[in-house]
Order: sequence, then C-alpha cells, then structure tokens
Amino acid sequence: MARKFFVGGNWKCNGTSEEVKKIVSILNDGKVASADVVDVVVSPPFVFLPLVKSSLRPEFHVAAQNCWVKKGGAYTGEISAEMLVNLDIPWVILGHSERRQLLSESNEASCLCAKRLYFVGDKVAYALSKGLKVIACVGETLEQRESGATMDVVAAQTKAIAERISDWTNVVVAYEPVWAIGTGKVATPAQAQEFIMIHFGNRFQ
Repeated sequence: MARKFFVGGNWKCNGTSEEVKKIVSILNDGKVASADVVDVVVSPPFVFLPLVKSSLRPEFHVAAQNCWVKKGGAYTGEISAEMLVNLDIPWVILGHSERRQLLSESNEASCLCAKRLYFVGDKVAYALSKGLKVIACVGETLEQRESGATMDVVAAQTKAIAERISDWTNVVVAYEPVWAIGTGKVATPAQAQEFIMIHFGNRFQ
C-alpha cells in the first residue's frame, strides 16, 4: 500500500511569537491537497508548540524538534517524549544533522565525561514507545559524498534505527544531505530515490 506524500517544515531556532503567528496565518490560508493525499507537519521551537498547536488548521500537524532518550528526570534543558504526549504533540524530529554534528548525537557509543552519548536509534525507539510519530533524519556531508562514502554513512545511520525498531509505520525517514542545508543546493529526486531503493527497496512504494 502506497504511503501518502509528506511535507515537513523545520523552523529551527527562529522566530518570535508575532512572527510565528504570521507564519501560521499564511499556512492556514494556503491551498493544500486533502489530508488523504498529503501529511503536512511543521516544527516550531519548543516554546511555541502550544501556540502553533492551538492556532494551526486541524488537518496540519505539529512536531517537536527533539526529545530526550528516556523518561524525564535530572536532564536540564531536555524535553521528554512524555511531555510532548501531554501537550498532544504527535510528531518529533530526531537525528537531525545539526544535532549529530554540533551536539555529538551519533550512531555509535562513545564517552563524554565518563557518560555515554545516547544513540539516535535509542531516541527513535523510545519516542515510538510513548506513542509519538518520528521524522528520522539521515544524510551525509559534502566531504563524505565526494569521497564516495554516502551509502556507507547513510546505511550506518539507518541501521542504528533499524536495529532498535521493527515497525516503521509511524516513522518518516527524511533524507537531507548536510551539504544541502542552508546552501541553496538540493539533493536531486534521483539522489533521493537512489537512497530509498538501496536501503528500503520496494517496502514503501
């Protein structure tokens, strides 16, 4: 059975309440195909989730930009999956390249101050276990693409998730090469299709 089209917008660390209201107003007035055809998900900063949730047209959905790998506790600055569920936020973005690179979220275990860095795969599995839907991000850097390592890099990122979950029903894999973020360059449909066919075959067609 074919999956629906999926359109997502990550607002990252941007915006004021007035700017957010303006964007929501534009979205609410837009002409979009039926929800039977396409899922539309926007991801504002955490502080604006309730505002966007309450004012966005009901057929559009809201995603958090991240959540913690386990139940809440003494993790200053983090947001738990349980909190998102409590706010009735259905989606969360996990494994975004900026978090992988800037905050050292990775596929493999390593040590930092004698504490283990948490896996993107673990975060995906935990979020799903709490009822969230996940936008799981994968993608390679320009250096990795030019060296011919694209498939190995993306395979490792995907494997870290696949080893921890068996049901992909509530997962959207977002292939966004790091070299395409904020550069004006984009991955071609052929490049994206190559990734999908190699890693998932006909599973999602």
